Amino acid sequence: MRYPILIEEGTDAAAFGVVVPDLPGCFSAGDTLDEAIEAAKEAAAAWIDAALDSGRSIPPPSTLEAVRNLRGYKGWAVGILDLEESFFDDTVERINVTLPRRILQRLDDMARSAGQTRSGLIARLTVAPTKEGAKRTVKGRRVARSRGR
Repeated sequence: MRYPILIEEGTDAAAFGVVVPDLPGCFSAGDTLDEAIEAAKEAAAAWIDAALDSGRSIPPPSTLEAVRNLRGYKGWAVGILDLEESFFDDTVERINVTLPRRILQRLDDMARSAGQTRSGLIARLTVAPTKEGAKRTVKGRRVARSRGR
């Protein structure tokens, strides 16, 4: 899916800035334009992931014209962030997991005491914030969890 972005030109003293206006609070920066845009993709992926985890809907992308005319961004360039469709995919998929029997028993005991299925417990534990400050990974890279809307 293609989301419009606004790009603030970098200088020798300041980084390039990128804002994804359709995803409130989603922005990035980088020493180069390429770094800033790549960081914006990661920020958008984290924003979408956090929104889906909390049951919020993802806003549709605005038109380039609408973004170009937003107040407060005079002189900023307009671009496109091409996000992978998999970022939006909440399709349930059957998987095969291999675990030692003792670990599987522990997992089943945890699920039973929580009143959940094994799959439900694994899903809940995967999307729950971690004790170390709610860090997540997006495509193998560690990112801070976005707060979404």
